[in-house]
Amino acid sequence: MCLAVPGKVVAIDDGADPLTGLIDFGGVRKQACLEYLPDVRVGEYVIVHVGFALQRLDEESARASLELFGQLGLLEEEFGDAWEQAARQESGREVQ
Repeated sequence: MCLAVPGKVVAIDDGADPLTGLIDFGGVRKQACLEYLPDVRVGEYVIVHVGFALQRLDEESARASLELFGQLGLLEEEFGDAWEQAARQESGREVQ
């Protein structure tokens, strides 16, 4: 599954082409393209989908979404180690 996940902009690489930034998704940090939001600032929250920041989001909504995604295990699914997840799923099948 590929989610549109809220994250906080922690750094912007103004010299990059295309414009990119480092986004913090509740402790997991990834680079994302900021071309659709060229005036975004460090400290603002954005929604990122397939590596592109698509829109701004207020902090309260971003935190609530991240908490819910975490409770549902979606952050681990989106950002976790794919090999580890596959191993857990396989061992879960053996137990059942």
